[in-house]
Amino acid sequence: MSAQLALFADVAPAPKQKRPRRIHPSVPEVPATTIPAALLRAADWILLNSSGGKDSQAMASHVCDLAAKLGLFHRVVIVHADLGDIEWENTRKLAEDQARRLGVRFEVVKAEGGDLLARTVARFFKLKAKAEKEARDEGRDPATAKVAPAWPSSSARWCTSDLKRGPIRKLMTRLVAELGDLGRPARILNCMGQRAAESAPRAKLPAVEIDRPASNGKRHVTTWRPIHGWTDAAVWKEIARSGLPYHEAYDWGMSRLSCSFCVLGCEADVVLAARVRPKKAAEYVAVEKKVGADFKHGLSMAQIVERARALDAEHGELRRPARGTALSGYVGKKATRNYLARVERGRLDLAA
Repeated sequence: MSAQLALFADVAPAPKQKRPRRIHPSVPEVPATTIPAALLRAADWILLNSSGGKDSQAMASHVCDLAAKLGLFHRVVIVHADLGDIEWENTRKLAEDQARRLGVRFEVVKAEGGDLLARTVARFFKLKAKAEKEARDEGRDPATAKVAPAWPSSSARWCTSDLKRGPIRKLMTRLVAELGDLGRPARILNCMGQRAAESAPRAKLPAVEIDRPASNGKRHVTTWRPIHGWTDAAVWKEIARSGLPYHEAYDWGMSRLSCSFCVLGCEADVVLAARVRPKKAAEYVAVEKKVGADFKHGLSMAQIVERARALDAEHGELRRPARGTALSGYVGKKATRNYLARVERGRLDLAA
């Protein structure tokens, strides 16, 4: 082999370039308006994303109130992405009850292929097999092959795209089909409960933007974050005003809902969740062992469980808190009693 050929033989093959996603030319670059009433009037469907959490329920009741005043209530649909048993118990039931009380259509979507834990295991072994094959093809020892992280993270939120975004886009396709031929792309206003106060990344999100990846020649999707600038106090005041039940996890002390063990959640939340749901925490520990990686960067679920047990040993096992505990800190005891009386008339029992 000549020196020139040997040189080329040692060069690793260039990585495959991802094909750029083509955006339909009809999709606008920027929203035509950011005025709430104009956004609602322009929409063929007003889609409210509900995790069952406090922010999405406050967003839903707020937008439903605006839509009703504009005579657009018939265009509103609440969608809940069912994440399975990784969610707090009865979250789907709660989201459905909130929609029923608001009087709007409710849709549930669910990804195929298992929940987060099943996907984490399957994804890890798929990535591992791919890395080992590439190593063998390149003449390297497959045992030294580096495998991409198994768990989702802030830089690789595949859990959101797989379990929420993808299934919700399938619902969008269905909703557009229901409209029939409009002679133009359908307009979907996709409403999210994301707030700037939640995190630095969310603070950078615009209140209104065109969701170009979700848009195509048949639909134009505008993302609207109606409560982006709201404080925690504003959210809880809206919950008190609406009379919609909120999840009891907040009374336990959780700051957020959805996945009971969110990889992006703060340490205090995941430790508290381990105290409330020790059996589910043990399942996460088992998956950690299978994939050989910590649940959170620098913090394993095994460590989280140890801290939860230490708190139980020091303070005793958690006791179910009084209903309205989270709300009363924002609106006072009297307003909370009035709120609970309104909720009771709707007879939702999450413990059932």
